[in-house]
Amino acid sequence: MPLHRVQLKLLEVETTGLECPFHPIITQLMHPSSSGHLNDASFIPTPTYTLVSSVHSLAPSEIYTSTVNRDEVSENLEKRLQEEDQQFRTSSLPAIPNPFPELCGPGSPPVLTASSLPPTQAPTKQDVKVFSEDGTSKVVEILTDMTARDLCQLLVYKSHCVDDNSWTLVEHHPHLGLERCLEDHELVVQVEGTMASESKFLFRKNYAKYEFFKNPMNFFPEQMVTWCQQSNGSQTQLLQNFLNSSSCPEIQGFLHVKELGRKSWKKLYVCLRRSGLYCSTKGTSKEPRHLQLLADLEDSNIFSLIAGKKQYSAPTDHGLCIKPNKVRNETKELRLLCAEDEQTRTCWMTAFRLLKYGMLLYQNYRIPQQRKALLSPFSTPVRSVSENSLVAMDFSGQTGRVIENPAEAQSAALEEGHAWRKRSMRMNILGSQSPLHPSTLSTVIHRTQHWFHGRITREESHRIIKQQGLVDGLFLLRDSQSNPKAFVLTLCHHQKIKNFQILPFEDEGQTFFTLDDGNTKFSDLIQLVDFYQLNKGVLPCKLKHHCIRVAL
Repeated sequence: MPLHRVQLKLLEVETTGLECPFHPIITQLMHPSSSGHLNDASFIPTPTYTLVSSVHSLAPSEIYTSTVNRDEVSENLEKRLQEEDQQFRTSSLPAIPNPFPELCGPGSPPVLTASSLPPTQAPTKQDVKVFSEDGTSKVVEILTDMTARDLCQLLVYKSHCVDDNSWTLVEHHPHLGLERCLEDHELVVQVEGTMASESKFLFRKNYAKYEFFKNPMNFFPEQMVTWCQQSNGSQTQLLQNFLNSSSCPEIQGFLHVKELGRKSWKKLYVCLRRSGLYCSTKGTSKEPRHLQLLADLEDSNIFSLIAGKKQYSAPTDHGLCIKPNKVRNETKELRLLCAEDEQTRTCWMTAFRLLKYGMLLYQNYRIPQQRKALLSPFSTPVRSVSENSLVAMDFSGQTGRVIENPAEAQSAALEEGHAWRKRSMRMNILGSQSPLHPSTLSTVIHRTQHWFHGRITREESHRIIKQQGLVDGLFLLRDSQSNPKAFVLTLCHHQKIKNFQILPFEDEGQTFFTLDDGNTKFSDLIQLVDFYQLNKGVLPCKLKHHCIRVAL
C-alpha cells in the first residue's frame, strides 16, 4: 500500500457542533474507494489528519509533518473516539447530548451541563390546623414531607406534654361520622389532600395503637384466624405469619353489612384476605364461586363509626367502615360494617391494618421502643422542656443547694409532704380557714390532675375511654351524678369498662375517701390514685394509664 507525505496545518476543533473542515477527507479515509486511492476531487491529495476534541489551543504557526497509513489513521481515530467516550462515561456528571442542536445559539454549547438541569424539588411549607379534645386548636407550619409521628412530637413539645409515645393524630370526619388514627409513617399533607372541608385533625392519646404486638397470643380468637401454613402457635410464629407478605392469613366471622344505597343491614359470613374483603353468598362457604368482593384494601382505609346507630341505623354501637380515599362527602360508596362487640371490632380493624401495612406497621412500633432502650432510667418517659427545667432544692441551710442525687431528692420530697400535712392538721385544730384547711383542700386538690375530668356523664366517660384505647388499666375520675359528695373511678379491664364509686368517709372528725367501705382510707384522691397504681386492691387490675385532654 503506497505511503503519502503531506504538510497540514492543524486547526482547533471543539466539540461544539461546528462543522469540521476536513469532513470529506475523513469520510474518504474511513471509507476509501475500491481502487484504494482518494478521490481526485479532494483539494489536498493525501492528507494526514489528527482530531483535536479537548479544550486546548495550538499556535497558528505550528506545522506538523507526518507519514501515516490510511488504516492506521482509521485505527487512531476509532481509538481516540473510544477514549473520549470512556472519559464522558466515567465523569461525575455525564454529558447529555442536546437532541436539538439547531436551537442552540452560536455561543451556547449543545451539551446539557449541570447548571442547565432542573433542580431537585425541596419540600415546601404548609399550614395545618390541629384540634384538641377540649375544642381548642393550633395552626402549625410543617414541611410537606412531615409524617404523623413527627407532627405529634412537635405538638407534644409545643403543649409541654409528657412524650410516652402514645400520642396520635386522628382523621376526623364529623359529616360522615367516621374517624381513624393515622399511622406513624403517613404523610400529613398527603392525608389532608383526601379530606373534605368539614374534616379535621385531632390530637389525642391512643394506648391501644400497637396492643397487638404487646400481646399477640390473646388478641385474635382462635376461630377467627385461618392460616395457609401450619403454625406452631408460638408468639414469634404468629407475628411472622401476619407480617410476612408471602403468608396468607384469613380473618373470618359474621358481620352485619349495610347494603350500598339502602338503609337495610344483612348479617353475612365475611373473610378478610390480602386481596380484599369478601362475603359468602352461601352460608359459610369460602369456595371462589361463592365469594363476592366487598371492598379493596389497596386504596382504602378503615375507620370507626362514631354514632352508627343514629346516623346509619346500625344494629350495634360497634361499627366500622372501609372508606376509599377518593370519597370525601358521598356515603353511597362507603362499605359500612358492624360487629357484635368491641373486641370483635378491634380484631377486624387491627387485621385490616396488619394485612395492609405488614412489616411497616411493626417498624412503627419498634422505633419508640428502640429509642426508649437508649434512654437512662431517670429520663423515661421523656419529659417536656418545662418539666426538665425543674430541679430539687434544699433550703435547710443558710443558702439553697441543688440536690443532684435522685434518691436524696425523692426522700426530701417525701419529708416535705409529711411536714406539709402536719402543718395543715395543726391549722385545722386552731380553727384556721386558710386554703390549707384539709376539708377544703381534699375537695379541690384533685382538680389540678390530668386524670380528673370533672362533671361529665357516664356515657361521656365511656366514650373517652374508648377513644383513647381499650387497654387494661386505662382510667379516669369524675364527679358522681347520683351523689354530689362522691366521685366515680371509670376503669377498663379486658376491653370492658367498669365504674367504681368513691365515697367520703368520716373518722375522728376528719374526712377520708374509700373504695372498699372504709377498709382502705385516703385523705384525698391523689393518695387514692397513687395507691391503686401500685396495688390492685379491690380493683380487677392496677391503674396504669390515665385519660388526658390537653389544650393546644
